[in-house]
Amino acid sequence: MIAALVAGLLAGYGIAMPVGAVATYLVALTARTSLKIGACAALGVATADGLYALIAEAGGSALARAIEPVLLPLRWASVLVLIALAVRGGAVAVRQFSRCHAPASVGREAPVSPVRAYLGLWGITMMNPLTVIYFAALVLGGQAASAPGHLEQGVFVLAAFAASASWQLLLAGGGALLGRALTGARGQLVTALGSSLLITVLAFRLLVSSA
Repeated sequence: MIAALVAGLLAGYGIAMPVGAVATYLVALTARTSLKIGACAALGVATADGLYALIAEAGGSALARAIEPVLLPLRWASVLVLIALAVRGGAVAVRQFSRCHAPASVGREAPVSPVRAYLGLWGITMMNPLTVIYFAALVLGGQAASAPGHLEQGVFVLAAFAASASWQLLLAGGGALLGRALTGARGQLVTALGSSLLITVLAFRLLVSSA
């Protein structure tokens, strides 16, 4: 059981720690909103990682092979969603900056709800099927040495979820600190536009890497 726990923690941190477009968006979202919103979004990412770990434990290589024919369409969908988020984030930042400098302001941007943040980041992360391939490879490698029981499989999945959740919450905390440090309208505009640009670059890099 200890081996399954350690393996799950290492697997969860291994898939969560590389900072890509989703992590960048998570930090930017928390900086623009609040730690509560960021924490919910972080748990959405971790839930997707945990589900993929569960899928890999349940199906292993068979599911990895089944997903392979649709890798490119799913990658395109993920890229398009990330670009849309980058464009929307930049547009909202410009609109809010304009309102701050307008003589009068009418209305405010609708806040992001915790449920919407959770489901949004969960959906984006679930569109990355390479995660299940990553976990499947780890699971199959472990099964080559010994066949784990149901208890060990459950421990592995929960440990992977906990590791991913702890890292995503750390990123959200960084986003909250960034938001408090850059409370001025100009600072928020610059960071939001920089985040949108970085997300776009990472999204295109994701697409190019699959070519």
